[in-house]
Amino acid sequence: MEEMKGKAHVFGKNINTDYIIAGKYKFKSLDMKDLSTHLMEDLRPGFYKEIEKGDFIVAAENFGMGSSREQAPLVIQAAGCSAVIAKSFARIFYRNCINVGLPLIECDTSGIEEGDVLRVDLEKGVVLNITKGKEVKTTPLPKVMLKILSEGGLAEHFKKYGGFNLD
Repeated sequence: MEEMKGKAHVFGKNINTDYIIAGKYKFKSLDMKDLSTHLMEDLRPGFYKEIEKGDFIVAAENFGMGSSREQAPLVIQAAGCSAVIAKSFARIFYRNCINVGLPLIECDTSGIEEGDVLRVDLEKGVVLNITKGKEVKTTPLPKVMLKILSEGGLAEHFKKYGGFNLD
């Protein structure tokens, strides 16, 4: 996978899927770009306007907790974010992200502040905070997940191979 570079948009801990995309919108549209205009709006109204292609959502512990909905990672992607970086993730959110091809990076995010410019190398397992000149090691993703992410997620992997082809 290519290196990712963008600004950090920092949130706290226990960000649930209703904060990511409120349930009241999920049946109003199937257009993820349209839904992405509501990304995190209960926490930060107009947040989607702050995002530039390649930016990162950064959080503390337990990002993506709550109900299982694939719209949550899909709207993050549709908004232009290249990945989510957090101290930890809810397991079902983690799985949904891998399925749709949204990279997740687990690491100590305590030194990352709003607007810091970051560079992420998933294969090396490194987040470089360019603004502060500090490097943070990440929990490495297994090679099989890197392969699935590089192909755009599990659904795209299945379309490509007609099943699992993880060698």
